[in-house]
Amino acid sequence: MKVEVDQDLCISCGACIDTCPEVFDWNEDEKAYAKVDEVPPEVEDDCREALEGCPTEAIKEV
Repeated sequence: MKVEVDQDLCISCGACIDTCPEVFDWNEDEKAYAKVDEVPPEVEDDCREALEGCPTEAIKEV
């Protein structure tokens, strides 16, 4: 599983980082980004929860 964060849609709410800190973090523009190329299998459920919980649908599976 791979994910990316659309920087134009991200509102810096931090929900994805709170839900799945193993995958998401803040970038230099204070927006969330996916810090891994491939989501580790053991956190895929948390990552999907973050994707589904994003209020602006900025997180996409690619």
